Amino acid sequence: MTAVAPTPLTAALPAHRLSIVVPMYREQDNVRPFVARVMACLQDYPHPWELLLVNDGSSDGTRQAIEQARSEVGPHIRLIELARNYKQTAAMQAGIDHARGDVIATLDGDLQNDPIDIPRMVGRLLHEDLDLVAGWRRNRQDALVMRKLPSRLANALIARMTGLDIKDNGCSLKVFRTSTLRRIRLYGEMHRFIPAWLSTVTSAHRIAQEPVSHHARQFGESKYGISRTFRVVLDLFFVYFFMRYRTRPGHFFGGLGLVLAALGGAVLSYLLALKVMGENIGTRPLLWVGFFFLIAGVQSMMAGILAELLVRVLFESGASHSYQINESASSLDDLTWHEPQA
Repeated sequence: MTAVAPTPLTAALPAHRLSIVVPMYREQDNVRPFVARVMACLQDYPHPWELLLVNDGSSDGTRQAIEQARSEVGPHIRLIELARNYKQTAAMQAGIDHARGDVIATLDGDLQNDPIDIPRMVGRLLHEDLDLVAGWRRNRQDALVMRKLPSRLANALIARMTGLDIKDNGCSLKVFRTSTLRRIRLYGEMHRFIPAWLSTVTSAHRIAQEPVSHHARQFGESKYGISRTFRVVLDLFFVYFFMRYRTRPGHFFGGLGLVLAALGGAVLSYLLALKVMGENIGTRPLLWVGFFFLIAGVQSMMAGILAELLVRVLFESGASHSYQINESASSLDDLTWHEPQA
């Protein structure tokens, strides 16, 4: 394999350990060339590193291919075997939970992201004292109508709603400071909103983006479909809510409840005035509408707050995870790093 020479940014990096987290789903044909590419790019990396390959319940030979690569390359290639297919966000969270490095890099395992960009991004993270360096696929090698155009629209919408000028939220190639990344939990399909999610626990000026390489897929098939766009929109509203009301959910639900209760109160006050004037209001549908708005307002304030707080407690307390690991098939006990050559 051909090693990649260190760049000025990586030549004098502060001491650290690097964990590379890669979710994989039905990527048996990509495992061997992907691991070979990582080794070529990081063989002479001047600090210890590990590669965590998270098999997300693949039904093909992905697990066997990872085990074979581990036996050929070394124990710093670690397998995290999930019990079933939990989707990309949960697989990424599993890798983050088991990463041991001070710096965590994430990327896809389909060879469209290039590991050669990782050292440069780590260098920028550490030299500029950042918490996140997000990859930007400036020359994206994907279909225009099905992938690039929806992505541009989604990124513009995300930027407008979150206030973060990240041009490529969907790029999986990102480098994080571990201590900051572990202050958030990923669930649902929130991996594409990590910059926005991270901005709730750190300052926006500690989040940067870096142009990265992007290649056309060589093996396998894309797991993304047009339905992903609809899920992005739904998740975006969830992220927007938590960015604005994470520490004060009562302001949102209370405001909504007050509006509904005010409508109900106005309707009932109007009907009360008619009753005082001698009119019969018992058979008017408007009476039921008034009570509906009033009750809905109270329920919005109470049930909404309780539900959101319960979800936060469930996921952030560590008592529950969005995935389950098949420990007998995972290489969790081997704590070997790839050490720099003397």
